[in-house]
Amino acid sequence: MKVKIKLLREGASLPAYATDGSAGADLCALLDSPVTVSPGETEKIPTGLSLELPIGYAAFVYARSGSATKRGLAPANKVGVIDSDYRGEIFVAIHNHSKNPEIIEPGERIAQLVIAPVIHAEFEVSDSLCDTARGEGGFGSTGK
Repeated sequence: MKVKIKLLREGASLPAYATDGSAGADLCALLDSPVTVSPGETEKIPTGLSLELPIGYAAFVYARSGSATKRGLAPANKVGVIDSDYRGEIFVAIHNHSKNPEIIEPGERIAQLVIAPVIHAEFEVSDSLCDTARGEGGFGSTGK
């Protein structure tokens, strides 16, 4: 699948897959200087990129596992959703879940982008739903 990407400013990096088996392509920070993300704070980090996704697809912005587990840095909204009709710059709102200030360097890999198909459902009002073994159990109802 080919996805058109617009480089909005000099220094922007194309998303890149680290390995042939990677599901997500790394997004890099397009910064003039390092940015410190204080504990419990969120900073919007620009990438200098915009996308043209085909209708029926969306891009999802996820944390990089190493950044999240080792440094406490992850997208503030947990998963960012980029709709197929959005043409603005991709920013990653990075939240610092750690107790230490963390510095994001220019060009640093800050998140990963996963492109996936989406389905537009036709919602139909109904007075009843079919029964299942689980029923209305939720929030841990299937575990101990």
